[in-house]
Amino acid sequence: MIPPRIRLGTTALVLAVASALLVGCAPDASPAPSESVSTAPTPSATATEPVPEASASVEPVGDPTCEAIIPEDTVNELGAIGWTVRADSLYIGALEVPEGLQCVWADFAGPAGDHLLIFGWGPIEDAEATAAQDELVSQGWVREEAETGVYITENPETTIATDADGYGMTYFFGDGWVKLADTKQGLLLITWPPA
Repeated sequence: MIPPRIRLGTTALVLAVASALLVGCAPDASPAPSESVSTAPTPSATATEPVPEASASVEPVGDPTCEAIIPEDTVNELGAIGWTVRADSLYIGALEVPEGLQCVWADFAGPAGDHLLIFGWGPIEDAEATAAQDELVSQGWVREEAETGVYITENPETTIATDADGYGMTYFFGDGWVKLADTKQGLLLITWPPA
């Protein structure tokens, strides 16, 4: 896991990038799907939170890469500010997702700092997903169920960098895959597998 001090300041960039992308792709006026929330405490209400689309029935085209799991416009914007990406193995607690990918975007050539973005994706079997979720919840992470999957988010009492709704690092478990971002809103930028 990336130390909290490294994730400071990422929220503003995630929100700026997400806002820029969402303004150009404004959704229709239909209401967002409602979510059922578990009895576990949550950082804030999520009734209007967009839910990533489940795409288990879609076969990915090619292999996921750091440049492919997020929109091309986002990759170009990050490149324009001098950021590059480092690809790492995807971990959920102690579990390594063998075919998973964790991408850390930052200015690695510049002075050391705490500005970065994290995006990840990987295929995962149901039994492994359940075990990983249970491990995170036992460590104080918060579980929320949605119509299309399960969110597991850092404990809001201990996270430092959060999105506008108070969510820090978050995993989203769909049908046969898991996504990771340094904030829950950051999950909206992960578009893998392609439709």
